[in-house]
Amino acid sequence: MDDLAGMGRVTLQRLALELGLSTATVSLALRDSPVVADGTRIRVQEVARERGYVANRGAASLRTARTNIIGVGLHDIINPSFTELLAALEDSLSIAGKTILLGVGQEDVARQTRTLGTLAEYRPDAFVVSPAIDTTVPDLRALAKSGIAVVQVTREVEGSGFDFAGSDDEAGLALAVGHLVELGHRRIALIGGFDSASTGRRRTAGYRAGLAQHGLPFDPTLWIPGRGTREHGRLAVERLLALDAPPTGAVCFNDLCAFGALMGIQAAGLRAGTDFSIVGYDDIGEAALWHPALTTVFTRIPEYGAAAADLVLARIADPTRPVERVVLTPRLVVRASAGPPKPFPQKPLPRP
Repeated sequence: MDDLAGMGRVTLQRLALELGLSTATVSLALRDSPVVADGTRIRVQEVARERGYVANRGAASLRTARTNIIGVGLHDIINPSFTELLAALEDSLSIAGKTILLGVGQEDVARQTRTLGTLAEYRPDAFVVSPAIDTTVPDLRALAKSGIAVVQVTREVEGSGFDFAGSDDEAGLALAVGHLVELGHRRIALIGGFDSASTGRRRTAGYRAGLAQHGLPFDPTLWIPGRGTREHGRLAVERLLALDAPPTGAVCFNDLCAFGALMGIQAAGLRAGTDFSIVGYDDIGEAALWHPALTTVFTRIPEYGAAAADLVLARIADPTRPVERVVLTPRLVVRASAGPPKPFPQKPLPRP
């Protein structure tokens, strides 16, 4: 594995030395100045990209080689779980004298690249990244070319070779399934989940593993894949209730999906926890405030947020240290949205 974390930062002076040009010429070329000949300008920009050079907006900080800035790139901040994560990061990093600069990728790799590229211009000491869906290893390694440490949180790009802090998503979903099985459920649905991010893959795998652990078959009609939104949760419940043999309960990709599912159950004239059971995932603050209160899986966001901050500080202090993964075991939080199954009335057979 490449020792990306230990690569030195590429400065304007180093570029100029390599190209055999003055720093003034290199600076002008990077700013597309018409004063520089086209051939020279193109060559400078190509070499700068290859070397991972980014503009330095804090030149004075080079005297200490530290800006005390941490760039945080999240794929989403609409979900309250990420505001809780951000608060945990800020709490831990501020104690260490660090300031956070936030960028949001909105589940778009191109936007993520632009946003993190802009943050890189401020020469942060490190990046904490929850990658957007379909982020590749080269996408993340491009950040490390500039000599900035990278720590992944919540999600990770497997094989990228960077530190990671998060929750054991496979174990967490299996725990949710097991709870419904213990209550007596045998037809259990999964609402949400997708293959384009590590969280989606692992939570879906956890659902299937949970069924298998209890001798239950995987029924593809009971999985309604999709993003973790309230709207998806509501629509998914409508589809599940319309099946000829509907499930009696569902586990959800996250709490937002679960909230939408609770709304869908209510809209159908049913009672969550009595007529249909729902288990969420994350245990954000809102979960305890619903009626009925949401049974969910606590993924320990504040704890792995603090762990990610510790990994950042350790990586800054020693760029050559071995890569570390901190994966916390989630736990079930039992409330009122899940109970023993209540059989659905059989739909009448069509008349001949």
